[in-house]
Amino acid sequence: MSQAERFEILILGSGAGGKLLAWHMARAGRRTAVVERRYIGGSCPNINCMPTKNEIWSAKVSHLVRHAAQFGTNITGSVTVDMAKVRQRKRDMVEAEIAAHVENYRASGAQLIMGSGRFVGQKTLEVGLNDGGTRTLVGDHVFINVGTRSAIPNVPGLEAARPLTNIEALELDYVPAHLIVLGGGYVGLELAQAYRRFGSEVTVIERGLQLMSREDPDVSNEVRRVLTDEGIRVLVGAQTLRVDGRSGRDVSLVLRMTSGEHKIQGSDILVAAGRMPNTHGLGLKEAGVELNEHGYVRVNDRLETTAPGVWAIGESAGSPQFTHVSVDDFQIIRENFEGGKRSTKGRLVPFCMFTDPPLARVGMTERDAQRERLTPRVARLPISAVLRAHTTGEREGFMKALVDDDDRILGFTMFGADADGVMTVVQTAMLAKLPHSTLRDAILTHPTMAEGLGSLLGSVPPRSVPEVTPAAAVTA
Repeated sequence: MSQAERFEILILGSGAGGKLLAWHMARAGRRTAVVERRYIGGSCPNINCMPTKNEIWSAKVSHLVRHAAQFGTNITGSVTVDMAKVRQRKRDMVEAEIAAHVENYRASGAQLIMGSGRFVGQKTLEVGLNDGGTRTLVGDHVFINVGTRSAIPNVPGLEAARPLTNIEALELDYVPAHLIVLGGGYVGLELAQAYRRFGSEVTVIERGLQLMSREDPDVSNEVRRVLTDEGIRVLVGAQTLRVDGRSGRDVSLVLRMTSGEHKIQGSDILVAAGRMPNTHGLGLKEAGVELNEHGYVRVNDRLETTAPGVWAIGESAGSPQFTHVSVDDFQIIRENFEGGKRSTKGRLVPFCMFTDPPLARVGMTERDAQRERLTPRVARLPISAVLRAHTTGEREGFMKALVDDDDRILGFTMFGADADGVMTVVQTAMLAKLPHSTLRDAILTHPTMAEGLGSLLGSVPPRSVPEVTPAAAVTA
């Protein structure tokens, strides 16, 4: 083992929360080091959030061009997609993001060490450097920020078929003839729609009885309708029994459905069936860090692990798998270092899927309310009732709100154009604990999608009034 180097702050993984913590601590004068195996800045700017949305936008441009005649623009000749240029546009953005991250490390003074780290003792990492050699690092305060990766289901023949994950799907320089997507969650549906718009035949296979199992059935059904209208074939309640062939050439899947076994032929397979933590093989037992039954680092509501002086950040800590949550994890740790008492309890996490139109929600769903035996007042409004939708032609979807008898907004969901922005307006009102009437009666700009909040919240059913028996009335 090489001679140990000591740091005040030692971070394994350079994802969103970890890099922000590194830059903050280094600027505050603490000797800080970050160990990163491959992706500077973590998965978001390299292989997940940013590049995915980059290619989704390219797909939207293709979709708009193909339908330009609806808007009075005539395109002569056939419309073709150059996936090599789509990929290069994405790569150029990623390279710029990485350069900005490297500059932030330089400016902050935090050391970025490229290599694979493994715990060999309490607060001690042995790092196999990418360019050769090893370093042993000891931290006064240690942070685990290793993220997650795509899970490959245990289906006979699937691994041998070398399926695409979101990483490889973003590196394709061709349009698959027939893309088969295993998984009907956010990532699978975003990429399914994108490749359909690039020109692929697309089939989505979901083992559960609906797309996006955590969403309310009305939301799932509307998303499915929109995707189906674009020509995407959706199979739910479908178990994959076997895969034959090689993704990128010719593949076939045998499915079990209620109607019996079926065979699906395709050219490429994309696996988007969930994520698993990158905690295996890190020597966490030697560090005194326990994992939960799903392999995530066990933490309390201050993100402290079972080992003193060791914290976990982001997805590897079991936090909701969004970059904005990892950023909040950083803020929790930073404030607690400075004497605060902030925790993960009760935080209001927004969810968003960037299909077109996008799906956004915050707070409670109707399913959540049923589980908690609550009976909120529910208001719904079709997007077609919002005048902004008449100007753009984006009339798909709806919005709905859950309101309690104290007029608090318990939850909001929107599937429609600008849903991500409109949801943020409602989230702000919820954080401020404003009654729903504040938004209902606000002067909202016309014509915008947010203007629909006035109509939506104006249709909230009246409060439930308990029945008063004659005896109770006399007592009163």
